Amino acid sequence: MHNAGGIKGHPTLADTLLMPSLPLENQHQSLDSENRWLRQKLHELTEEARLSEETFRRCHERELSLLDAEDLSHLLKALTSGLQQSFRLPAISLVLPDPDHELRHLLTVSGNSLDDRDRLLFVDGLTDFSPLYGNLRHSLLGPYQGVEHSRLFPGSNLIRSVAIMPLIRRQQLAGVLNLGSQDPTRFTRHHATDFLDRLATIGAVCLENATNREHLVISGLTDALTGMHNRRYLQKRLNEEIARCQRYNHPLSCLFIDADHFKRVNDLYGHAAGDLVLREISLRVLECLRASDVATRFGGEEFALLLPQTDSDEAFKIAERIRVHIADAPVSLDNGTELRVTVSIGISELEAGRCDDPGKLLLRNADTALYEAKRRGRNRAVRPDRNDG
Repeated sequence: MHNAGGIKGHPTLADTLLMPSLPLENQHQSLDSENRWLRQKLHELTEEARLSEETFRRCHERELSLLDAEDLSHLLKALTSGLQQSFRLPAISLVLPDPDHELRHLLTVSGNSLDDRDRLLFVDGLTDFSPLYGNLRHSLLGPYQGVEHSRLFPGSNLIRSVAIMPLIRRQQLAGVLNLGSQDPTRFTRHHATDFLDRLATIGAVCLENATNREHLVISGLTDALTGMHNRRYLQKRLNEEIARCQRYNHPLSCLFIDADHFKRVNDLYGHAAGDLVLREISLRVLECLRASDVATRFGGEEFALLLPQTDSDEAFKIAERIRVHIADAPVSLDNGTELRVTVSIGISELEAGRCDDPGKLLLRNADTALYEAKRRGRNRAVRPDRNDG
C-alpha cells in the first residue's frame, strides 16, 4: 500500500518504526540512508538556487550595461565586445539593417565611427543576409551549422553551438545578435530562452532610443542650408582632434574658405541665388575631402575645415584641389544664368608647444591667412609666412 507521506523510493520514519521485527542495526542503516539522500537532495537544490541567482545577477548586469550606454557608439560596443566579454564567448556579431547608411552616417557625424567588421555588420536587408532571419521572433538555440551560420561569424573558427537573438521593436526586426560558443552544450534547443529574449528586447529598445538621441544631437550640430556641420560642432571636434594629435604627435591643419564677392551675388540675383551658391560650394568642398576630414559652415559665406593627420604642405594641396574644383565650372542659377564662383582659402597648422588655447590659435591663424589671400587678389590659397599663390 502506497504511503502518501513518504519519499519515492525511501521509507518514512513511521514506515521504519512499523517494519516487522527489523533488527535495530538495520533500522539505523535505513535511517542513515534516508538522511544521506535528504542531504544530497538539499545540496542539489541549494546549488540550483545558487546557479539561478548567479544567472539572474549576470543577466541584470548585462541589461544595465545596455541601459547605461551614453550614446549610439557606446551602445554598439556594449552589444558586441561588451556582451562577448560578459558571456565569455569566442565569437559574437550584431547584424543591423542599414540600407540608407543612416546608422553609419550617425556614427561618422558624431566622430565615433566603429571599425569592427567581425562583430558589427551593416547590411541592406536582414533576410537577404541570412534566410534564418525570415521568421525569427524568439531566440533560436542549437548546434552550429557551417553553411547556415558561417556568415554570422566572419573570421571565427571552432564554433559548436549558437544563439540567434532577434532585436524586435514595435513588432519590427531591428537587428539580430548572434552568440557563438566552442562548447556544443552551451546553447541547445532544450535550454530556456527567457533571459536571452529579455536581453534582446532591451537591446532593441536601447538601439531605437540611442538612434533618436543621435538624430536630436546632430540636428543641433548641423547647418540647415548646406547640410554641413555648424560652428558648434566645429568647436566640439576641434577639442577632440587637438587632444588626439597631441597624444599621438600627429599634425592637424585647418582651412578657412570664403566665397569671393559673395555680396554681389545677393545684391544682383537675390538671396535665393545666394543660398544656391552656398549649397553648391559646400557640395564641391565635400567632394574634395577624405572621410576623416571635418567640414563645417562657420557662418555666412565662410567655411572651416579640420584636416587630421595633415601638415600644412598636404593641407595646401587639398586647398588647391578645392579652389580649382569650385572655380572649374559655373553655378547654374534658377533663371538660367551661369555664374562663375571662386573662393579664397587660408591655411594653418597646429603649432608645436604649449599655449593656453591651441584651438583658438589654429583658427585665428587660418583666418589671418584667409585675409591675406583676399589682399593678394582672391581665388587663391595662402599659408601664414609662406609665399603661396
